Amino acid sequence: MDLGLRDRRALVLGASSGLGRASAAALVAEGACVAIASRSAERIAAAGAQTGAQVAVAFDVDDLDGIPAFVDGVEAALGGPLDVLVTNTGGPPAGPDALAFPREQWVQGHRSLVLAPMAFVERVIPGMRERGWGRVVNIVSTAAREPNPSLMLSNAHRAAILAAFKTISDQVAADGVTVNSVLPGLIGTDRLGALLGSPEQI
Repeated sequence: MDLGLRDRRALVLGASSGLGRASAAALVAEGACVAIASRSAERIAAAGAQTGAQVAVAFDVDDLDGIPAFVDGVEAALGGPLDVLVTNTGGPPAGPDALAFPREQWVQGHRSLVLAPMAFVERVIPGMRERGWGRVVNIVSTAAREPNPSLMLSNAHRAAILAAFKTISDQVAADGVTVNSVLPGLIGTDRLGALLGSPEQI
């Protein structure tokens, strides 16, 4: 399939495994110049080798103040500004009691699932608008529309970023920039296994 992404510069977050890694591999297959990032240097290096991404960098998206400089470094490594951004951030802890999560976990979930994606789009979208072309794909979850009983933090914060990205999309579309959120259901990733157990149990 030719999606018109050949030689476009892309950054995929949370790309050491699961949907992030698969997204990176798909972009590489389309001929894009791809950078990938995740917290673990060892895992992201392995994912780089597996996907064929040109750049693989360890970065913690919770370092909100470091995001602009991180993107600067990625763009320098790719030889130009980003055309494609895939925001894919990991989910917060699960639990059966929706009222049992401490405030610290609420704050951390908000930082990872709302503030971090927003910091990335605030950094890259102005340039995309100036150049008249850009693609942002936000990997969320069906829990943003239909809450999962054990994923209170994810339910709440992913619904927030879904609304935020929809608001942005309406403002930037006329400038050639599309902002889309993907709401995947149950997919056999490591995260799903950690939450629900073996494939047989799922």
